[in-house]
Amino acid sequence: MPETAIAESPVKAVAEHLVVRNKFDGGPLATLPQCTEAEVRVELIRAAASAPAAAAMPRHERGRILDSAAELLQQRSQDVGELIVAEAGKTIKQARKEVSRAVNTLKLSAAETRRNVGEVVPFDSFAGSENRQGWFTREPLGLIAAITPYNDALNLVAHKLGPAIAGGNTVILKPSQLTPLTAILLVDLLREAGLPSDFVTVVLGDRTVAQTIISSKLVRMVSFTGGFATGRAIAANAGIKRLSMELGGNAPVIVFDDADIPAAVEASVSGSFWAAGQNCIGAQRILVQRPVFETFLEAFVTQTAALKTGDPRNEHTDVGPMISHDSAAEAKRKIDEAVAAGAKLLTGGTLDGPVLTPAVLTGVPRTCEAWSEELFAPVVLIEAFDTAEEAIELANDSEYALQAGVFTKDLNRALQTAKAIDAGGVMINDSSDYRHDAMPFGGSKYGSMGREGVHFAYEEMTQPKVIAIAS
Repeated sequence: MPETAIAESPVKAVAEHLVVRNKFDGGPLATLPQCTEAEVRVELIRAAASAPAAAAMPRHERGRILDSAAELLQQRSQDVGELIVAEAGKTIKQARKEVSRAVNTLKLSAAETRRNVGEVVPFDSFAGSENRQGWFTREPLGLIAAITPYNDALNLVAHKLGPAIAGGNTVILKPSQLTPLTAILLVDLLREAGLPSDFVTVVLGDRTVAQTIISSKLVRMVSFTGGFATGRAIAANAGIKRLSMELGGNAPVIVFDDADIPAAVEASVSGSFWAAGQNCIGAQRILVQRPVFETFLEAFVTQTAALKTGDPRNEHTDVGPMISHDSAAEAKRKIDEAVAAGAKLLTGGTLDGPVLTPAVLTGVPRTCEAWSEELFAPVVLIEAFDTAEEAIELANDSEYALQAGVFTKDLNRALQTAKAIDAGGVMINDSSDYRHDAMPFGGSKYGSMGREGVHFAYEEMTQPKVIAIAS
């Protein structure tokens, strides 16, 4: 994931306002006030003081608010999609899909608040406790700090606010400095749906503001999506509180020689270049068994070269701008580094402002950043392998293991490979970038901490409370 919150700030600490710009043409969209450290401390006290009222709100009311907000979002989907295009640089087709997902995320959250209330404890299952009966409930933690990235500026905010509200918590939300308008819009919709204004507080500011939020004893949990450097800083500064962090990946996709190659190519092209590659589960390293390597590679390069890049407002655009000129230039640097080390650039890799044409590399040495680090750009590596054991070794050759993909018609091979890959999720006969908003979502290996997905985030954001009755 991108570096956000603490590690990323496009303004200096002394800045009083944040200028939000169109990611394609650079034009200003809005100028927003930023919080000082003193102001955010006041907001923390206010948000924490509202926690008892949030906990006392009946579940049916929480569910009604979330359902109503989903309906409002659906009604205004065109305007919201256009805002995502301008602020985040997604193509209009991709923005529409993000809006529809966020609607579903809010509906899932509404359902969760009505059903996930706890369960009966079988006290009589242990000798000596036969005269007891009871249950546990799921109770809110209190004030939750939510820190969100730019790449899914609507749905990833919904994935934090929805479960938090469903669980009866209050939230202090710090969205990415690059895409705050979409987050503010979602909070406004929740308030229009009936959420008391003190239950979710939006703050903007530099890394000092973020550190103030994270280190506050008033905060009971930090829910963060972003980069590893920021995740380390949060872990170092948070103190004793619950942490849930989704820190990105370096997704492998394995294509075996018995796979449906046209289907694998189509899914992998989409999985590699969706949202200009700024996708934590996007396919970054595609491993193809040698008998079908050339066939796959030729078809993949052909489809990639045919992708239309440019203005994200255009209905025919497949790949829009990256989040900034600097991000695009950094991705270009990593391409050039790989080529200098012996890799071949088969298509793409040219810069036009913040737009980087989709790039396909092969023969990338494993010492290059393009292999070992998350690129978060429209760049994909395609390499050949001979045996399943070799493919699994290559797939697992990363500290970052969020999701993976496997293409094969052999069910036994698919299941064996999925078991051997060390990742938070393995998609069979699909690219690594598939995600259903109800499924558990999170990484394996380094930096794995907690799970998102509405049901699982709800449980992270609540805690059991046991009631036992002796008779």
